[in-house]
Amino acid sequence: MEQNIPQPGELLATIDTPEDLRALDPKQLQDVCDELRDYIIDMVSVYGGHFGASLGVVELTTAIHYVYNTPEDRLVWDVGHQAYGHKILTGRREQFHTNRLYGGISGFPKRSESEYDTFGVGHSSTSISAALGMAVANTLDNGDRKVVAVIGDGSMTAGLAFEAMNNAGAMNSDILVILNDNCMSIDPNVGALKEYLTDITTSKTFNKMRDEIYDMLGHFKSAGEKLRKVASRLENAVTAAITPGSLFRALGFKYYGPMDGHDVDGLRKTLEDLKTVKGPKLLHVVTVKGKGFAPAEREQTKWHSSSSPFDKITGKALNPAPKTKGAPKYQDVFGEALVELAAKDERIVSMTPAMPSGSSLWPMMNTFPERAFDVGIAEQHAVTFAAGLATEGKKAFCAIYSSFLQRGYDQLVHDVAIQKLPVVFCIDRAGFAGADGPTHHGLYDIAFMRTVPNMVISSPLNEQDLRDMMFTASTFEDASWAIRYPRGKATGMSVRPEFQTLEIGKGIELREGENIAVLSFGPIGKYAITAADDLAEEGINIGLYDMRFAKPLDEELIDEICEKYDHIITLEDGAKMGGFGSAVAEYIIEKENRPSVKILGIPDVIVEHGTQEELHDEVGIGVEGIKEAVISILQKV
Repeated sequence: MEQNIPQPGELLATIDTPEDLRALDPKQLQDVCDELRDYIIDMVSVYGGHFGASLGVVELTTAIHYVYNTPEDRLVWDVGHQAYGHKILTGRREQFHTNRLYGGISGFPKRSESEYDTFGVGHSSTSISAALGMAVANTLDNGDRKVVAVIGDGSMTAGLAFEAMNNAGAMNSDILVILNDNCMSIDPNVGALKEYLTDITTSKTFNKMRDEIYDMLGHFKSAGEKLRKVASRLENAVTAAITPGSLFRALGFKYYGPMDGHDVDGLRKTLEDLKTVKGPKLLHVVTVKGKGFAPAEREQTKWHSSSSPFDKITGKALNPAPKTKGAPKYQDVFGEALVELAAKDERIVSMTPAMPSGSSLWPMMNTFPERAFDVGIAEQHAVTFAAGLATEGKKAFCAIYSSFLQRGYDQLVHDVAIQKLPVVFCIDRAGFAGADGPTHHGLYDIAFMRTVPNMVISSPLNEQDLRDMMFTASTFEDASWAIRYPRGKATGMSVRPEFQTLEIGKGIELREGENIAVLSFGPIGKYAITAADDLAEEGINIGLYDMRFAKPLDEELIDEICEKYDHIITLEDGAKMGGFGSAVAEYIIEKENRPSVKILGIPDVIVEHGTQEELHDEVGIGVEGIKEAVISILQKV
């Protein structure tokens, strides 16, 4: 595979660090940008990865590293989808083909990977808070380094970003926030801020009026002191009234822009000027997500990332798999089932924090647009918004990634559970998230929800169970309900068209065995089934149980298992500490005559990126890990 690694252009090949970049003549920067953009396209077309966002900030990335003395000057990226150019310019060009691959470099900025990655990211809206902390630390140390945060307009919709700006403005900290405005995060941005920024960048009236006012005020330059003061006040008042920065100025920031984010020379000159301006500043740049690759410019959501090789000219997939009807993704099973349920029950509403594509909420939004909501990158708001709807008798289905629900944990407790509101949390990307790595692994939801009263916690073994869990939850009014399912494909089984009610807190026996029973929670149970088949060929017969619920536990079934088996193995795609296995162990520990319990789950470590199968095998919860656990127990008997 080494011979297929794309090669950088002649100029880019000489840049191993930003110091090499800064040695170039400013006139060469556009050539660097052209080669950098081509190199990203070449790499992602072969190896996959996030795509459109990095293409959109090639000029901005180049200009920042040219003007600022990184890594001494601190550069903080928000989310990190757009940091590929940054990684290539900061010493990782030769390793970039390993991006997001098992054992390779991370797809996001990561402190342990490079001194140029000043803050690890993966979720949105953290950059300004982190940069403010760095700026304050610099002041305390009497330093003179500069601090720059780059944040997208989608990330700016989250409350955390405004909390940080409010604080930075009040503290008058020396920080530059660069607002990368492309009207996109992953899906099109929504909300009042998006409309505000769009008005800024498209208003011909604003641009014409601003130019005329500046021309008029120029005539006052030779006037007396009194008239100049009047002119200055007039300029400030009119500028505040008609220019877009009024929102940011109200938060204490000096506002600059909007400016063309693809003019590298203009960006260079502006950034050089801003280095001399003290205090909190915001530079508003307008970019095109996917810039320089026509298919990505046309279909920005589709080209947010790519997982398979494609033709770098046309964008068409190379060696596409035959079009056969394979297993659906769990998220799509959810999306279709939600529409069916909503058609039968007009109380059903749904919401997602900026992930209608990732969570497959588009079918609901297209079918029942008045009952489906994308609330923007605002996970906390999504949870409390759902709670508010529930108080008025609506059945709220909140579609949210496991790692994003972490951000709404207080709302889960304070606004939903304490008030005993029947919100249904459909938790996507539960378990290992794959190439997105530790910031996106959904490993902690079982543990952090188990401690909260008034919650049902369930996970389906297959798509039929997912549909029936959603149906049962839609009629359940006594508490909130969480349904967790992983990223990726389901089993491909045939599902019946009608829904059936599941008995809450009840598991099922999949097969009877001897001596050892495996109790699985969720789709990870497929590995247990395969392991049991393999072991049976060796004459080892184990019992298999799909428990379906981590809370409430099926204590009656566990009692039966304890009577029949000497050893229990629990299996989950989540943290061992406090998870499903812990729940089983906590119950069994009270028994006088109890079987041994071995918990298979994610250990107390940060697991890096890779395919789900690679990571399952790494931590011992894949097929081989289950078989090894069984054989190990038998060898000790």
